[in-house]
Parts: sequence; structure tokens; C-alpha cells
Amino acid sequence: MHEQPGNATPVRFLDEATIRQLLSFETLIPAMQRALIDFSAGSVLQPVRSILSIREHYGFMGVMPAVYGDVMGAKLVTLYPDNGARGLPTHQAVIALFRAETGEPLAMMDGRLITEMRTAAVSAVATQLLAAADARSLAILGSGVQARAHFHSLSVVRKFDDIRIWSRNPQHAQTLADEIGARAASAEDAVRGADVIVTVTNSREPVLQGAWLKPGALVNAVGAVGAKNREVDDDAMRGAVIVDSREAAMKESGDVLLANAPVYAELGELLAGTRPMPQEKITVFKSLGLAVEDLAASRLVLEQLQTS
Repeated sequence: MHEQPGNATPVRFLDEATIRQLLSFETLIPAMQRALIDFSAGSVLQPVRSILSIREHYGFMGVMPAVYGDVMGAKLVTLYPDNGARGLPTHQAVIALFRAETGEPLAMMDGRLITEMRTAAVSAVATQLLAAADARSLAILGSGVQARAHFHSLSVVRKFDDIRIWSRNPQHAQTLADEIGARAASAEDAVRGADVIVTVTNSREPVLQGAWLKPGALVNAVGAVGAKNREVDDDAMRGAVIVDSREAAMKESGDVLLANAPVYAELGELLAGTRPMPQEKITVFKSLGLAVEDLAASRLVLEQLQTS
């Protein structure tokens, strides 16, 4: 294959500071809703991500490609759980975006903030659809980057006046509680009576017990990725289980696999109305993260850049 001469425009790199100025949950949440609907409708070309284990450094690298309408691309994402002790983000990423029609590169972007925000925005989409209309109490199990992002994202779709925080590090829980006007509590006290629960920990074992959940509760289970990791116990997984991708859940979700929990629907199917809303007393949305979400967010960044 021979390279042909041309007047290629240099590919721009967008750093995190630039992306932070361009992305907001108010615009990102609708973009995630559209992407989930399109994914479940079969209009997105996307394999399940490939994950490479870097055992020497206790890390992982994921490769997440997709083609979505007029754009295609891939995210290279790393997960190093011990980075927190080094003062570094546990998740870091770069996203490459191309024009689907011609293969022309459009941009390279730092993917850390996009990953943070699109993950929380997807949970907001689920909360907007599945949580009780009068939901007022929120429990967050975890106190890191995703805990903060989920508070801000979910607050766009519901107005919470009772927020509880639990963390394996009580000091971190108190710091976050003071920051967002919440109260630190034990895991059980945080969850009991809560309308919406978010699990965003690095735990490999359940931190949430179904016995604590009240009828009508929605659980956004976000933190555990991998067939052997879980945050939610078997009791909680006996409710209606909603996923972003069936195929990914059957390969990557310990919460689903270890509980042998049947998947009721993809979130995109419920959003499109191609599956009826679940009727179980408890609903669990298991979020794993999809490449199409990264592409939709990256395209939104470029659109905002052109209009700013």
C-alpha cells in the first residue's frame, strides 16, 4: 500500500483542559441517550473491547474501537488500580477520531475526562428513565472521581436532598460529603431507604447487599469490570438487570456472571420502547462502558469546538 501525496491538515490534539471547557452534562446526557438507542438498534459497528493484562505492573490496557455514523475511532484506556497511592488517575486514555467516509483523522483527544463524564452521563440516562419520579435520596458507595462525577451528573436529572456517602476510607467519605453537602455513613446506613444507589468502587467483592434495598430502588452498578469482580451481591441481582450491552455483560460483568443473573434488557431497548419497562421491585443497571459512548462524546467535543 503506497501513500499518496496530499495536503493533509495536521491532526489536532485536544487536552483535558480544552475538553473540560467544551463538555457539559446538560449536552452529554442527551448524546449518551442517542448513542445507547443506536447501539441497541444495531446501527453501531463495535466489538467487545480487548483487554491486555500487564501483570508486572498490576495494570490493564483496553482497546475500544467502533464505527458510529459519520465517525469512527478507538479509545486506548489504561486501568492501574494502585495509581491512587501514587497520586495518579487510576484510569487514563487517549481517543483517536476519524471520518468514517474517508478514513481521514479528525482529532486526537485526551480520554480521561471523557471517560469520567460519559460514564456518569450514562448512569444519568438510566436514572432519568428508571428511577422513581419523586426520587430524593441518593447513596454513593465510593469516594473517588466517579463518585463526584455521578453526583453532578445525576443531579441534572433528579433533585436529591438526602445524599449519603460510604467509602472504605472514612476520611475520604467525609471529605466528599463535606464537598457536596452530603453525610458520611456506613454502607448499610447509606443504602437503606435510598431511592437511587451508585456503586463506584474498586472492590472485587460485593459492597452492596440486596437486603438493604427498599422496593422501587434503582442501583447503578458501575465500578466492577471483569468476569471475576463484583460490587453487588446475589440478592440485589435478583431484580430486573439492565445492561448497556448484552454481549459485553456476558464476557465482562462479574456482577451478572457470578450471580447467574438473567439480563432483562439493554438500556437502549428501553429508551427506544422496543422492550417494556421492567416491573420488578428492584432494578439494577450494570454499566460497563462502550466505545460508542466515547465516540459520541468525542464528536460532541468537536461540535462544541466548532461553535465556540
